[in-house]
Amino acid sequence: MKTDDVIVIENLDNIGDESLSDYLLHSYCYSGECTFTFNGRSHTFKAGDCMILNQRSGLIKNIVQSPDFQCTTIYVSQSFIEVCTPESNYGMKGHLALFNNPVIRLNPEQQYVCRLNFDYIKSRLAVPHHHFHRLAMINAIQCMIIDFFDFHAENYGGQTISNQYTKLMDSFLSLLENGDYYHNRDLGYYADKLCVTTKYLSEVSKKVSGFPANYWISRYTALAIRRLLKDRNLSFTDISEMFNFSSQSYFTRYVRKYLGTSPSDFRK
Repeated sequence: MKTDDVIVIENLDNIGDESLSDYLLHSYCYSGECTFTFNGRSHTFKAGDCMILNQRSGLIKNIVQSPDFQCTTIYVSQSFIEVCTPESNYGMKGHLALFNNPVIRLNPEQQYVCRLNFDYIKSRLAVPHHHFHRLAMINAIQCMIIDFFDFHAENYGGQTISNQYTKLMDSFLSLLENGDYYHNRDLGYYADKLCVTTKYLSEVSKKVSGFPANYWISRYTALAIRRLLKDRNLSFTDISEMFNFSSQSYFTRYVRKYLGTSPSDFRK
């Protein structure tokens, strides 16, 4: 079952497939286990676990499945993930943590919720003739994401990673969470704040998260703009000035680039 944005496959045979490099993988294991290497670390994905992998990184290797391994895998395009992701910065921190460990151990209650989400997505995907099919899919994927946030926060929310690279990345994301992107979207500003070069900051970001540092600046900015565009009490000029854009036309180009549509079309 599939659309251009959501693909459901009842196995992991397409993991690492170049044609799916722009999709985020979400999988639930029903039985058996699968071992693999991701980002230079070995992982085991077994019955009752869920897994979230960024295929764009190209760091998935050495995949070995047991004879009784069974899973359901949902691939969601990066652009559709942007639309469906709730307006919460937890997704940023969660992404960073998942790049270090993409497998989440679920308790029985969480396993039940995860299976419900997967079944609901499959049922929605099976009725493409629905007049509001895209909205229904957004709702279904968003519900899954929110529950993944909850699983991760419950199981791993208090954990910190101690190595030097991830500490730098954590400090970088903390600046973004404080809202520095409202007035500073230049990579040099963040590098100076953290006492490193722009090249080093971007290289560390790529190693730790799979994305360069500029991706995170744009990601936080786009999420905030999307939230503010929903407030009809704010004019486009108001929002543009809040982010210190040099002109209204530049603001419009930025929104079109990172939200995929113009500010006026977004509000429709």
